[in-house]
Amino acid sequence: MIEAQVQSTDTGAIVFDRAAGAVPDAAWFERVHGSPSMNETNPAAGRGGVAFVRTPAGECALRHYHRGGLVAHLSVDRYLWSGASRTRAFREFRLLAQLANAHLPVSEPVAARYVREGCRYRADLLTRRIAPARSLGERLDDGSLDAVLAQRVGRTLARFHAAGVWHADLNAHNILAKDGAASADESVFLIDFDRGRLRKPKLAWQQSNLKRLRRSLDKLGARKIPDFDARFWHPLLAAYDAAMARAGSVPSLIGTLS
Repeated sequence: MIEAQVQSTDTGAIVFDRAAGAVPDAAWFERVHGSPSMNETNPAAGRGGVAFVRTPAGECALRHYHRGGLVAHLSVDRYLWSGASRTRAFREFRLLAQLANAHLPVSEPVAARYVREGCRYRADLLTRRIAPARSLGERLDDGSLDAVLAQRVGRTLARFHAAGVWHADLNAHNILAKDGAASADESVFLIDFDRGRLRKPKLAWQQSNLKRLRRSLDKLGARKIPDFDARFWHPLLAAYDAAMARAGSVPSLIGTLS
């Protein structure tokens, strides 16, 4: 179980998993800003990309929060301060901890921090690296999407939706398929839960989530593949619908996030 502990710093605070095996400090997070100590980066994984780094707690994905849209022209990575518990990093850490403790396939949170600068702050998040794994976007590009993977993705999405988990940006880059998984249930993960939250399960937002994923796949070239629907999308939806029907009695997680 992930147990969150908060530690104050000179410029803000760090929340971390007490069981991670080491207490993080600011140096764990500075690598995201271009230090040569980065192993590699994945620009497709979330806004601004992700740096894969080695830490005393193991290999992690390190993400610096960047703003998007028109507001990014005013401030690339600064957010309006409204309290520590409302920072992007702390909120995502808490949600990921809740999902991981409920045995949902996410990248487990290791640590998150905010650095306050007057009425604004910037933030970073460390999660455990899922490897070896490739996103649906990468698998679409190399032609390795098939009906078996589609069914696993459909069942995984149903698990999240039945539990009331709303992903704010469900796209092909934020679904990872792990290579060499011991079982089908361990092969598909959802990542990047920035702005995600728990909601009362309802068909409207669940279907909107699926449509967002489909738009993402189409944008990456799925619409140009003649048999894409038959080979991947229809098996995904069929597996999703079947899993949702079986999950009718699964309790929602809403109300359990402190």
